[in-house]
Amino acid sequence: MEALTNLQNHFLIAMPSIDDPFFQRSVTFICEHNQDGAMGLVINQPVEMNVANLLQQLEIVVPEHSSMFDQQVFAGGPLARDRGFVLHAPAGDWRSSAKLSEELMITTSKDILEAMGRGDAPEKFLLTLGYAGWEAGQLEQELAENSWLTIPADPDILFNTPVNERWQKATEKLGFHSWQLGPEAGHA
Repeated sequence: MEALTNLQNHFLIAMPSIDDPFFQRSVTFICEHNQDGAMGLVINQPVEMNVANLLQQLEIVVPEHSSMFDQQVFAGGPLARDRGFVLHAPAGDWRSSAKLSEELMITTSKDILEAMGRGDAPEKFLLTLGYAGWEAGQLEQELAENSWLTIPADPDILFNTPVNERWQKATEKLGFHSWQLGPEAGHA
């Protein structure tokens, strides 16, 4: 099998043939992809919790109401579901952050959540619990099996597109509508 391009800062778009309930119609942002495997965050699987609920569970005082606190929290993947990941526009100086691109950073330290409680959050962010992971060669195999489509990540889909439209909008970036996808795909 030939080596694939590094998919960091790309979206994985689930094909209709994926029957795993966690990944059906999912869009996953790939944070890291190298010879050891890949790590990503599902960006369109909300959990029944908003940012205010999460902060309160962590005993972080939530000040006066702000629309930021109404934002949905997402199930980022089936692994480490008790661990939080914040995708955000570059801003702040957090203890555990990594720059993913000119437009995105990921932070995993609690200090960003404490800043949110003070109303000092990045202007645009997406908060997930858990992540999706692939061992060495696993993602490449799934791509060869036509389980996923890929496109470069689009911050507009991450931060401005309603959750229930992300899979469709990501698919449309490929030049066709999601209803045109069949359950099977082939190689030309």
